[in-house]
Amino acid sequence: MVKVIVNCNIFDYETYRENQYIRFDKEIIETGSMDNFKKKGNEEIIDFKGKLVMPGFVNGHTHIYSTFARGMAVEFNPKSFSDILKQLWWRMDSKIDLETTYYSGLVSGIEFIKNGITGIIDHHASGQAIKGTLNKLKESVTEKIGVRGVFCFETSDRFNIDECIEENTEFLKNNSEKFAGMFGLHASLSLSNETLKKVSENLNGAPIHIHVAESLEDEEDSIKKYGKRVVERLEEFNLLTDNSILSHCVHIDENEADIISNYNVYVALNPTSNMNNAIGMPNYKLLKDKNIKTIIGNDGLGFNITREYLNLYFTQKYRYEDPTFFNFDDLKNNIDNVYNLFGKILNIKVGRIEKGYKADMISFEYAPFTPLNENNIFGHVFFGIWDNLDVVDTIIDGEFLMENRKVNFEVEKIYSEAKDVAENLWNII
Repeated sequence: MVKVIVNCNIFDYETYRENQYIRFDKEIIETGSMDNFKKKGNEEIIDFKGKLVMPGFVNGHTHIYSTFARGMAVEFNPKSFSDILKQLWWRMDSKIDLETTYYSGLVSGIEFIKNGITGIIDHHASGQAIKGTLNKLKESVTEKIGVRGVFCFETSDRFNIDECIEENTEFLKNNSEKFAGMFGLHASLSLSNETLKKVSENLNGAPIHIHVAESLEDEEDSIKKYGKRVVERLEEFNLLTDNSILSHCVHIDENEADIISNYNVYVALNPTSNMNNAIGMPNYKLLKDKNIKTIIGNDGLGFNITREYLNLYFTQKYRYEDPTFFNFDDLKNNIDNVYNLFGKILNIKVGRIEKGYKADMISFEYAPFTPLNENNIFGHVFFGIWDNLDVVDTIIDGEFLMENRKVNFEVEKIYSEAKDVAENLWNII
């Protein structure tokens, strides 16, 4: 049934419009001023009473498999980034099976909805189950909960390489408007030349999703073993395919940035995770100067993507000791980039409240205490709404998955079952 949101304000990073209506089904059919609104037929009317409507967020790099790490106690005394991997993440992901993957997806999907995230690009690992694991994510995140997802399995020499390749290539065959695949790779430090060659031979032009120079150790390992830096290795094996994601890139040098700039790829920035792991901050000035497209992810650290925009904004000013560096234009560029990439992979249009775009929308109850207009709306969103995120409604594909802050799923039942799954996981780590 066609629905119409009436009496709303719209901000889609391109324009700000007050006193509007939005007519939609799975896609937005029409928007306009309430002065011109007329009901058509039996369409459902929903009065937003002045709420602000924005496009749903897209998380450009996340790890659903990390969901059950919350509260987990393991011996943890890292001296380096590789210690963090070995003492925490590799211990955990090596024990993840299909059931754990499924419940991680259910819980994450609900939390994404609560935080206004309508699309995610996930990078998965599960040592106890490789075959079928991406379908489990699709079933839980997308089919059960309703969040659009792009999924891949992180190929690594820690796992059976042939199984990793098969899982990625098989999932790539079944794309839709709600889900799609990329070809997942963990990081250079866990990928031999033999593995990269085998991946290259099976890639068939698919975009890859890989961690690149997240830590200095990734670069040092690559130079020591192969006499090349990480991005040089990727280029050598023809892996910089269109629409690929190179996540982090904290420690790339200028030559690597030059190489990246020659390809239609994206760098996913994850500032909060970088700070948490104490591995440095991305050199946004280098990326910007080289015209490298960047998007924002959160590396699986929680579910609030606006924290990443806030932290990137503030840390880049701090890094360069320049309060004018990294402004709202830079923010908008990153937002547009992730919408464009996500839309290209799924072959849909997202990120605007306009005719022909998917009806993936979120709303806020925002009462400004200073003047608000089309010239300063971004400042209100950034310093007001994002700083105290409180999503009221989340709509995906025209359906209310959260309405008036109530998620339309059996949350208590799912979370109760998830606790048992998490406890079972903890007991074997």
